[in-house]
Amino acid sequence: MSDIVLDVSDVNKTFGGLQALSHINLKIEKGRTHAVIGPNGAGKSTLLNVCVGRLTPDTGSVMFKGTNLTGRPPHEINQLGVARVFQTPEIFLDLTLIQNVEIAALASRDGSFSFNPFKSMFAEKELTDEAEHTLEDIGLYHLKDEHTGNLSRGDKRRLELAMCLIQHPSLLLLDEPTAGMSRHDTNRTIDLLKRIKERGMTKVIIEHDMHVVFSLADWISVLAQGAIIAEGTPEEIRGNPKVQEAYLGGAHV
Repeated sequence: MSDIVLDVSDVNKTFGGLQALSHINLKIEKGRTHAVIGPNGAGKSTLLNVCVGRLTPDTGSVMFKGTNLTGRPPHEINQLGVARVFQTPEIFLDLTLIQNVEIAALASRDGSFSFNPFKSMFAEKELTDEAEHTLEDIGLYHLKDEHTGNLSRGDKRRLELAMCLIQHPSLLLLDEPTAGMSRHDTNRTIDLLKRIKERGMTKVIIEHDMHVVFSLADWISVLAQGAIIAEGTPEEIRGNPKVQEAYLGGAHV
């Protein structure tokens, strides 16, 4: 059980009369890349929102390394070591790239800052050096002094990934991390996420791009209409008729 980083147990969530999640059970093992796939409206983003405290399940629990996350606010969950890359990037548009990454590092280290965070960050060369290295790792170092609002959507997503990575989370949740990226940038992101895996970071990925899923996933769970209909290795999922029917209308994955 010590190898289970995230344990989602019998989670249910409804919105009005809609059953968004139905008896969801997931066990995410340490160091693994676990993909969650499914058609639009299957409940994938709802599941991630439950895991990071943005939504409270009607029933069930979410355990992170033995700590119950259910009912905890998002900032506490982040402090415990869970970071998420959102479908719509959540970044500071009026600040530069380097300032965005530095703030993320400070928030992870200190929890909250007092008086003047910029005074603190500029005085800490070690933090700035790490922020620059992280931007270089994702291919955005050359834009480090640009205002974030000027970035393309794909680059905004890569910046948010950098803001997560500098926090050194135990668990990284990625909601369609390559959406809006060119194929070149998508492949670069795949390579980056493979390097992260070598460092032992556990990841849960929601992604529509099957090239990304099959390049990264050790294990795949398939959601349809709020329920898990299949689980297995990429090879098993690729050939599963139930998945082909529910997810791709019978076409081969």
